Amino acid sequence: MQGLIIKEFSVIPGYTGNIMDYKNKTKVTEFILLGFQNDNEIEIFLFSVFLLMYMTSLIGNIMIILLVCGDYRLHSPMYFFVANLSFLEVAITSTVVPKMLVNIFSITKAISFVGCLIQSVFYFLLGSTEFFILAVMSFDRYVAICNPLRYTNIMNKETCIMLLLGSYLGAFLSMLVPSILTVPIVFCGPNKIHHFFCDRAPVLKLACTDISLAELADFISSAVLLLGSLLLTGVSYTYIVITIFRIPSVQGRQKAFSTCVSHITVVSLYYGSSIFLYVRPKKGEAININKFATVLNTIVTPMLNPFIYTLRNKKVKESLRDAASKYISMLINLRPQK
Repeated sequence: MQGLIIKEFSVIPGYTGNIMDYKNKTKVTEFILLGFQNDNEIEIFLFSVFLLMYMTSLIGNIMIILLVCGDYRLHSPMYFFVANLSFLEVAITSTVVPKMLVNIFSITKAISFVGCLIQSVFYFLLGSTEFFILAVMSFDRYVAICNPLRYTNIMNKETCIMLLLGSYLGAFLSMLVPSILTVPIVFCGPNKIHHFFCDRAPVLKLACTDISLAELADFISSAVLLLGSLLLTGVSYTYIVITIFRIPSVQGRQKAFSTCVSHITVVSLYYGSSIFLYVRPKKGEAININKFATVLNTIVTPMLNPFIYTLRNKKVKESLRDAASKYISMLINLRPQK
């Protein structure tokens, strides 16, 4: 079989089959990402669509980062976290999409064992960090609306940096136990992954050893991460809604609520698809549905985020308009004089 090499094994704990059969098996050195498995015409169409979406996502999210860094009007805690969310979007899509696009036209569709491991680790580390960031952003909106007079004191520069570092630390810790339980797992064939990237569930199904404990750890970790951060977000918005309804003027209520609409939209997109994908005891049965949900999570939502945060945000639109005007003026000044 392609991508496999012959190697002698000692008996590894967890293997329940015949020892001679085990020794005669081969150790996986690479996996085959089967992807979408469609006709050539459909594959070309998917390549074009995904490439366009990927480039749109990159340009939009990098634009958000540059605007926040370069415009003093956007130097506030809310936009600090929006810029970091955009950075995570760029990193996540770049972890998955380029390899997926290459494999659409690849004959082998192969990824090395180490490459698969690295892709999986970075995808879940960055993705987990996003959920902590979304929870932190809901807390930021809670402080801004429920405690506006103390907002600058509570959400100061040091607090924002600590919340950001805490998000990365929390994501790392949420992955620690499942990763440790994955280390002793042996892959000795087959090596075909029914997905377009190295998602943990379809990869674990290729293991030769018992994976029940690793699957349980994955489920518990995903449930705690997703439902826990969603609970924090829900509590924040419960207090926000109560506070908004206490505002006497309709205009005041609309203004307060408008600052939360973008975040609520992003939270709905992320949590809907992620809970479907990862907070299930048994994953991987509905392969095509899982692929669709993953596309929504890794390509569509990162592409939509810049539009969500710019089209409904007056400050970002003003910053974008000013940046465009400066760029056009610079181009005009660079034109050679006749």
